[in-house]
Amino acid sequence: MVDELRKLVTESDNIVFFGGAGVSTESGIPDFRSRDGLYNQHYDYPPEVILSQSFFIDNPKEFYRFYKNKLINEQVKPNAAHVALSYLENTGKLKAVITQNIDGLHQMAGSVNVLELHGSIHRNSCMDCAKPYDMEIIKTAEIPYCGCGGLIKPDVVLFEEQLDNHVLTQAVKYISQADMLIIGGTSLSVYPAAGLVDYYTGNKLVMINNGATPYDGRVNLLIRDSIGKVMGYLSNPSSYTIPPI
Repeated sequence: MVDELRKLVTESDNIVFFGGAGVSTESGIPDFRSRDGLYNQHYDYPPEVILSQSFFIDNPKEFYRFYKNKLINEQVKPNAAHVALSYLENTGKLKAVITQNIDGLHQMAGSVNVLELHGSIHRNSCMDCAKPYDMEIIKTAEIPYCGCGGLIKPDVVLFEEQLDNHVLTQAVKYISQADMLIIGGTSLSVYPAAGLVDYYTGNKLVMINNGATPYDGRVNLLIRDSIGKVMGYLSNPSSYTIPPI
C-alpha cells in the first residue's frame, strides 16, 4: 500500500495534506481522545471545560495553569511525518498543509504554507489593544497581562469560539483544487474542521490513520499504520517496515 501511495504522489502535482493530533503524538504530544489523551486524565475540571472561552475569561489562573502544563512543551521536535511534508512542499508537489494542531511543528520542520485551523501556541495577543506577544510572556507570568492592563490570550481556538473565516476559506480553496488529498492522524470527529474533506472532488483521497474514521469507506487508499512511518517512506523508502498482519 505504501508503494501505491508513492505512485499516487509521483502522478500528482497539486497535493494537500489534512492532519490532526495523531501527526504530533509521535513527537510526544498527547492528543485529546486516545486512551492516554487529555480527555482521559483527571483534573478538577474536564479539559473541554478548561479550554473554553468562558472558563478562560472567568478563571484565567486555572486556565493558564493547565495550558502551560499540558499544551506547552518546548522539548518536542518534528517527527518523520513533519519532515516528509516539508520535503514534499520543497519538491513543489505539496501545496498546503492544513492542520488542526497548535504546536507549530510543521513550521519547525520547514513547511511554509501551513493553515492552522485551531491557531497556534506561538502567537498571543492582548484582548484589549491587540498587541502581539510571543510565548515568553505566557511562560513567565502566572496570568499574563499587557502593559495596557488587558488580559493576554493565546491565539488558539477555544471551545465556544469560531474558527477563523479567512483560514477556513483558504482551506476550502486548497482542498477543492487539489488533485490529491492525504488525510492523516485525525479521527475526523471535530467539526467544522472535519467537514472540509467534503470539498475534495478528486479520485486520489488517501487516509493514513491508526484508528477507524467515518470517512474510511470513501477513500481511494486506506493505510492503517503510523503516520510517521508511512509519510517518512516518501522521502526515505528504506525506512519503512511492512507492519504485521
